[in-house]
Amino acid sequence: MSGTRSHSPKAQATDVIVVSHGQPSDPAPAEADLAELTARVGDHLPDWRLHSATLADKGALDRALEGCDAQPLIYPLFMTDGWFTQTLLPKRVGARAARILPPLGADPALAGLARDLLRETLDAQDWKAADTCLIIAAHGSGRSENSARATRTFADALGNLMTFGDVRLGFIEEPPYLGDVVFDTGAKTICLPFFAASGGHVTDDIPEALDLADFPGPRLAPIGTHPGVPALIAAALQLAANERVEP
Repeated sequence: MSGTRSHSPKAQATDVIVVSHGQPSDPAPAEADLAELTARVGDHLPDWRLHSATLADKGALDRALEGCDAQPLIYPLFMTDGWFTQTLLPKRVGARAARILPPLGADPALAGLARDLLRETLDAQDWKAADTCLIIAAHGSGRSENSARATRTFADALGNLMTFGDVRLGFIEEPPYLGDVVFDTGAKTICLPFFAASGGHVTDDIPEALDLADFPGPRLAPIGTHPGVPALIAAALQLAANERVEP
């Protein structure tokens, strides 16, 4: 099924489909979560038509595309501009007229959301960033550099906004593995997952690695679930729509 957020229609209403990977073994909960996020994006875009679909729910993207009256903007709720966004998603869209935007993880504004979240976390602990170790937990891939590259780009952008005493990247599916980098961090340490949603890696693999090392610090929710993400997505969509209508 696809989630839809509708506002009062206008003649030139813009169609949007927010797409995520989803959960192949149990598609419904991820579809519902994505529909909820899409509704919150729609709150920032009055008179737009907002749809959602996970790739794991067979036929969901086709149904969403069929519900679009005009050339839709497709927003990938992915952290990496890799195989899913460059190959699978265009294949699923096929010959239909649609524009696929860069994914969430490639948005430069995401580092600003992370900075604000980390500042709040540091303040709550009464810590200084310069005395704290930051662990950025990410997916990684044994087959492509794209995931690690996206994570490093995010870490570099965050590093331009605030300076931690130590920053370590730890991956689930490639070295350096998260389970190796979380040891000997010191008492002042924070783990930030560079993920779009709370899937199995976030609920199972990351806690397992942290527990093994008796990780002492705050374990943050995935940056993709930050309350500011709907506004960030809406801003990217508005910019894309403005570019499309400029002469």
